[in-house]
Amino acid sequence: MITIEQLISHIEQRQPVLNKAALSIEQLQVQLTSIGSLTDAKNTQLSFLADPHYISRLASSQAGAVLITEPFSAQVPTSSVGLVVATPYLAYASASQLFAPNIPAKAIHPTAVIADSAIIATGVSIGAFCVIGEQVQIGTGSCLDAHVVIEDRSSIGNYAVIKSQVVVAHDCVIGSHVRLHAGVVIGSEGFGFAPTSDRSSSGWERIAQLGRVIIGDHVRIGSNSCVDRGAIDDTIIGNHVIIDNLVQIAHNVHIGDGTAIAANTGIAGSTTIGKRCIIGGAVGINGHVKITDDVTLSGMTMVTKSIQTAGSYSSGTAAMPTAKWRRAAVRFRQLGDS
Repeated sequence: MITIEQLISHIEQRQPVLNKAALSIEQLQVQLTSIGSLTDAKNTQLSFLADPHYISRLASSQAGAVLITEPFSAQVPTSSVGLVVATPYLAYASASQLFAPNIPAKAIHPTAVIADSAIIATGVSIGAFCVIGEQVQIGTGSCLDAHVVIEDRSSIGNYAVIKSQVVVAHDCVIGSHVRLHAGVVIGSEGFGFAPTSDRSSSGWERIAQLGRVIIGDHVRIGSNSCVDRGAIDDTIIGNHVIIDNLVQIAHNVHIGDGTAIAANTGIAGSTTIGKRCIIGGAVGINGHVKITDDVTLSGMTMVTKSIQTAGSYSSGTAAMPTAKWRRAAVRFRQLGDS
């Protein structure tokens, strides 16, 4: 349980609670156990109103406390404590961390295989059957779940969280406060091959991938996503980047600070993506293109050329009955002949 006073202290790391001074001592000591929706929350739960479309649900809410903006604060039921903030959704995000399960550190499991030359800082947790290579460095307070592999000469910053079955290949650099979810592979071999004179008989000549992956601070990478190492130079992911599940980032890609990438996106090699970009699900980005800062790509967009102007871009077509889609596709092809 946490008190509303403790909740306010945590939220105010990001934004002020505007009516804090007006709350009584009794209200500040109200205890909350978890978070619930406006319609289902109990009197020991916190809720929030981020979208005015749901204002009709507020009057009947049983929540113990509600995060809300100033224009709607007068509509909070008297049985609830209204906490007025500029951005309720951001306040909810901050509050959610207080109610997450607190999993105690397991120290270093006896089955972990750790090279003598590895440098493990204080407060590090290493789970069962992990393998830590030569000259690896792991920073203070980082936590590795079971079956994590950190290959030779790679470094992990402070307070990183690395889930099961993650592989960080040799010589990669992971920043502090990074979260790598289950099955992530950092620094796998990039897809680099040179064709021979007859690919059907003599195949493809593999290009050794000699670069690294460098990941900044406060980065989150979702389950089963892959970030390939650079062919010659490094693949670089900036600070505060968030990446969803099943994303492929090819060799020598550069991603700017604060960019978000949704699931099933594929980014081909040597592409540069700017700061604060938002990339929707199943987007495909061609290689050797440059996307400037503050670009939004809606789901299933295909990017084949560089984008030099900030804004929102789309290319996928919305679903329609198959017969209509076929007729539209025929007409679209005919436009290319006109």
